[in-house]
Amino acid sequence: MLVIVAPGQGAQSPGFLNPWLELDGVADRLGQWSDVAGLDLVHYGTEASAEEIKDTAVAQPLLVAAGLITADRLLPGPDQVSKLVGALAGHSVGEITAAALAGVLSPLDALTFVSERGRAMAAAAAVTETGMIAVLGGDPEAVAAKLDEHGLTPANNNGGGQIVAAGTLDQLAALRADPPAGSKLIALKVAGAFHTAHMAPGVQRLAELAPSLTVADPSVAYVSNKDGEVVQAGGEVLARLVSQVSNPVRWDLCMETLQQLGATCVIELAPAGTLTALVKRNLKGVATLALKTPADLDKARALVDEHAEVGA
Repeated sequence: MLVIVAPGQGAQSPGFLNPWLELDGVADRLGQWSDVAGLDLVHYGTEASAEEIKDTAVAQPLLVAAGLITADRLLPGPDQVSKLVGALAGHSVGEITAAALAGVLSPLDALTFVSERGRAMAAAAAVTETGMIAVLGGDPEAVAAKLDEHGLTPANNNGGGQIVAAGTLDQLAALRADPPAGSKLIALKVAGAFHTAHMAPGVQRLAELAPSLTVADPSVAYVSNKDGEVVQAGGEVLARLVSQVSNPVRWDLCMETLQQLGATCVIELAPAGTLTALVKRNLKGVATLALKTPADLDKARALVDEHAEVGA
């Protein structure tokens, strides 16, 4: 069974869209979406600095646009997704990409939603200086206790002993000074404590936007970050996308569900690499491919041919 996944914020790097802009029609498509997003997506995907694309209001629409562009080159047309793909999932903002590929939202509505999401989360992050740190290893109970001791939220559980802690800069500094035994800490290149109570104002803004969007039920299995469950109603997908902004991401549970569904291959859309690394670590025997540039398309299409047939 073929699974397509879309990465979350932090996966972007300067110039990552350059090779995709060499393909016919990509610049025009990004130009149309730039009008919706109120951002020059071509500039940010090709020329902008790492600091510029770290901005939440920039990074989020850029990631969704990149995912949709690369998916379209791999599986042109929504009917190809429903015919060939067994399941879709995304990490954090990548869930919006997955929702668009599943037909829950149109690409334009997805870009409208993610652009408002990025602005709302950037505004919420500006209220208090916050951030996120990945905690690798350590006893899970000891890690949870240490985060609680320092007032931090386990904002992401990525499986394989990787927890992302989120909170104020003071709380994160306290964690660095007093880490869980046997763990390694890595600061993440994000601009705030996403998926925590700090993002509550963003939830309100997205709840106000949601009724203006046209929603359909997913055409394939859509695996939710909230609890790893397959969501079958489009309205429920949208409701979860709204609340997800201040709720933890349970990617560990998403991977468990993909395994239970019978996943045999996972292809990650650009800017790829983060999620396929987690799948390799946690789902042994599942083929993976990080679709980073157009040079990866032939290999990706070969995997689609092989594993879509298994899924059928």
